[in-house]
Amino acid sequence: MQKNTTIKRIIVSMLIGLVIGLLLNEVTFFLLGLTARKPTVVSITIPDGTAELVSRGEQPPTLPADMIFVVGDVLIIKNEDSADHQLGPLWIPAGTSGHLELGRPESLAYECSFQPGNYVGFDVREPLTLSTRIYGILFAGLPMGMLIALYASILPARKNTKNDLQKDVQP
Repeated sequence: MQKNTTIKRIIVSMLIGLVIGLLLNEVTFFLLGLTARKPTVVSITIPDGTAELVSRGEQPPTLPADMIFVVGDVLIIKNEDSADHQLGPLWIPAGTSGHLELGRPESLAYECSFQPGNYVGFDVREPLTLSTRIYGILFAGLPMGMLIALYASILPARKNTKNDLQKDVQP
């Protein structure tokens, strides 16, 4: 009888730990937002007059200063300016476009001719997939379940005696 109670406690503790892991991870994934997506094509257009704005030290209004991507994203830069521009390894002549494939997680700082500081920062992160979510839930939930099971094993099991049962039945 004692063995069944112990096994039940362990199973319930592990389930509680997995539920806590699920809640913690889903809240975290929700807050990540930007990288909680599949890889996609991201287009940036360099508007006409950007070279002039940058030479005066002004930020072009349509261009972000720093960007966050996921592995597998393809960045397409379309140059509608009258001047040629550079973004890291890309040379983009006026009226053309270039693309950059982001293939591994890393933080990049590229030379960038269409930003006032002449550089742009990229963060490339792992995309959020089903396996990532399951791994996160298990990584948090299993240890939590083990700790709950350990603490539950320290607590004595409540024994139902005849006196306890009679007290529960009497008005």
